[in-house]
Amino acid sequence: MADQQVAAGGGLSGSGNAGLITGILLCFASMSCIQFGAAFSATAIADFGPFATTFLRLVMAAAILAAIVRPPMRSYSRQQWKSALALGATMAAMTLCFFAAIGRIPLGLAVAIEFLGPLAVATWGLGGGWRLIWPLAAFIGVVLLSHDGSGWVGDPVGMLFACGAGVGWGTYIILMKKSGKLFKGLEGLSMSLIVAAMVAAPFGLPRAHEAMSPEGLGMMLGLALLVPLIPYALEMTALRRMPMAAFGILMSLEPALGALAGFLVLSQPMTPFQMLGTALVVAASAGVTSSGGGEA
Repeated sequence: MADQQVAAGGGLSGSGNAGLITGILLCFASMSCIQFGAAFSATAIADFGPFATTFLRLVMAAAILAAIVRPPMRSYSRQQWKSALALGATMAAMTLCFFAAIGRIPLGLAVAIEFLGPLAVATWGLGGGWRLIWPLAAFIGVVLLSHDGSGWVGDPVGMLFACGAGVGWGTYIILMKKSGKLFKGLEGLSMSLIVAAMVAAPFGLPRAHEAMSPEGLGMMLGLALLVPLIPYALEMTALRRMPMAAFGILMSLEPALGALAGFLVLSQPMTPFQMLGTALVVAASAGVTSSGGGEA
């Protein structure tokens, strides 16, 4: 998730070809898991609510990864604990907001709105100026996405949740990169998922019992693998193999994948103007990321 580490710099030539190609494949796999996992979550969100769905999938993802990684908690430094706590809290907030958003507005629109906040931050970090055209283009794209030809589709509460997810998305990328440097393997991700599950607990516990059936738990397990376990692990691995600018350019395709997943899985059609809106958001995200690639 997210193209906003742009400001941190790094270009496409910052790593070897083999590592870059591997990183690209990991990014595409991660984006596909996230967007199609979000689309497949519609049934769970309708049945159990977005908060219980988020909590249960975080719990399952945390339990699975902890069993595999077995993080040596007692050996971690204060800096490592601070990193895990910050990343875990961000993961929880981002995921809670995102699933609350897609329960109210189309998936493609929710993903596009997510990009606005981090995109604006990245542009500001690059000094503004002519680069302000990129967040403006993205904003116009979101406006186009918000109208289906017959009326506005943007539920205000859903759009606010999507904005909250956007703030979390930009923060998540920066913290994930830092965590990857502080921990070995997937230990940082394992610890962060444990924290995320605990942070989400007060929101998800009230309705969690509704999913306590073989069908409900089976659904949650599958969703936990699609989002967040597999994509978070893929992103952490990708960020170790490629510059953040290259990562950001690839992740710029996420709104388009979100719209595609919404169409294929949820039968959320798009008008020509909505397709143009998606293209504007993708272009804006790639544009600001490329602008940052040449900065120090």
